[in-house]
Amino acid sequence: MGKEISMELRKGTKIIFGVTSVIVLMFIYIPLMVVALNSFNGDASLTWPIRSVTLEWWIRAFQSQGALQAVLTSLEVAAVATVCALVLGTLCALALQRYEFFGKSAVSLLVVLPIALPGIVTGIALNNAFTTMIGIRLSMFTLIVAHVTFCIVTVYNNAFARLGQLGEHAEEASSDLGAGVWTTFRLVTFPRIKSALFAGGLLAFALSFDEIVVTTFTAGQDITTLPIWIMNNMFRPHQAPIVAVVAVVMVLISLIPLWISQRISAADES
Repeated sequence: MGKEISMELRKGTKIIFGVTSVIVLMFIYIPLMVVALNSFNGDASLTWPIRSVTLEWWIRAFQSQGALQAVLTSLEVAAVATVCALVLGTLCALALQRYEFFGKSAVSLLVVLPIALPGIVTGIALNNAFTTMIGIRLSMFTLIVAHVTFCIVTVYNNAFARLGQLGEHAEEASSDLGAGVWTTFRLVTFPRIKSALFAGGLLAFALSFDEIVVTTFTAGQDITTLPIWIMNNMFRPHQAPIVAVVAVVMVLISLIPLWISQRISAADES
């Protein structure tokens, strides 16, 4: 009797979790599907149901100089921020995984804190730091620095976890054979963590590319990234269909590195 009740409870739990998962996924992805459909809506006011289909908005979006410039700016910021995050995140992971020193726990907390804090808090703090404490003008430089602060976390987490799995035996053997620190890293450590770094870099790129909250507080007035361009044009007359097209492109650009990163992680686990 007890086994039957336990089986019924398990079955009921599976059904509840299944229904809940479907509802959550629908809540997330149905709006994205609506945006994608709106990019082909023949009516500029995006009325529903869709009465006609057109590619006009896609053509106009790829002819929009403002949108194209915003894409290039976002790609530039994301690329530079990712490179910086790869270097700094790897160094942080090596220091915190391989060495013991005073304040290690505090440093580890400070490294991961930017991704845990609300974006608006991080944005305001960085804005005050740049404009009030340091006294520098908001620019592309301040924007990249702001993006690096939270992009480091994805690289750091991946590298730290991989270094923990590998252990120190190979590095110690390399040192015993006379290799220096740089040689050991180049020939022993890096080949074993490069897939984790690549996956972390892809996640950092995706995170930077579609970031808007921190960007709003740290970018100069003459800098327009793609998320800011979308926000500025969303409610302008006859711009909604073009914004829908740009949003679809933005989602695709963000999904590609995430998908590649997931495949790399899955391949490493297997």
